Amino acid sequence: MSYTVYAWLVVNGFIYSEKFQQIFDWLVQAARRQGCELEIYTNTQLLPEIVMGGDLSVHFQSGSALHRPQFVIFWDKDVRLARLLEKAGLQLFNSAKSIEICDDKARTFLELSKSGIRMPRTVIAPMTFRAEGYIHYDFLDKVEQQLGYPMIIKECYGSFGQQVYLVQNREEALSCMRGIRNRPFLFQEFVASSKGHDIRIQMVGDQAAAAMHRVNTNDFRANITNGGSMEPHVPSAEQLEMARRVMRQLQLDFAGVDILSGRDGEPVLCEVNSNAHFVNIWKCTGVNAADAIVKYCMEHCGSHIDQP
Repeated sequence: MSYTVYAWLVVNGFIYSEKFQQIFDWLVQAARRQGCELEIYTNTQLLPEIVMGGDLSVHFQSGSALHRPQFVIFWDKDVRLARLLEKAGLQLFNSAKSIEICDDKARTFLELSKSGIRMPRTVIAPMTFRAEGYIHYDFLDKVEQQLGYPMIIKECYGSFGQQVYLVQNREEALSCMRGIRNRPFLFQEFVASSKGHDIRIQMVGDQAAAAMHRVNTNDFRANITNGGSMEPHVPSAEQLEMARRVMRQLQLDFAGVDILSGRDGEPVLCEVNSNAHFVNIWKCTGVNAADAIVKYCMEHCGSHIDQP
């Protein structure tokens, strides 16, 4: 088969799992169906090829290992590499900035805080330099006044519902914080009306490729990885509008948008995943988001930046 488009799929060179590999394979297969040769490169392969001095140098030569792609699907969180590729004139889906914002949950909150998008009340934990964490907890008094118990303590970096903790009192909060040590985290209002269930919308551009309702009767987190179940879901107009506003505000090309249910059923944004896994949503809905992602990238190639 002859291909009309050549692109890269950039992944992390230190992640080996069947679930990740399945996503990569589906993206490559979706690209082939649409006339695109999508070649996989890892960050461990690419970074040694990038020479930094007075000028950034990435060698794209005919007959060499690296050929200039028409676009890059960046399925990693190595933001430094993403920025280097953008500086070399390559167009990334998603962009380095969008990935960086979504990867840091405190940064996501800050970027959306003036957007009018409903989110749980949130307090960002003070930064500490000490390797063992905090030497005093005076600030926790005010956090307790603002949020009360139970409350969520959430590390800023984490996936699959991990690094998210529900604490019932000060003793549990202190124990959790001592375990987190000096890693960045935030305190968040516990949305009790959405305990154990949420909505995941797989967005591609302004469109919902698929959506599911996740339910976990044994855990406050709805993630399937934590033992939850799932069923297909048709987003309400309010849920879809929230997801679209998130996509526009964070300048995302594709993402998984997780939405909680407020006290009166109103949508409340939980998290945004710039490279959300879509195997479970395929199992639930039969929709392979890879097709929509590749189609979007091919249609929007060249629309973000001028290729040198």
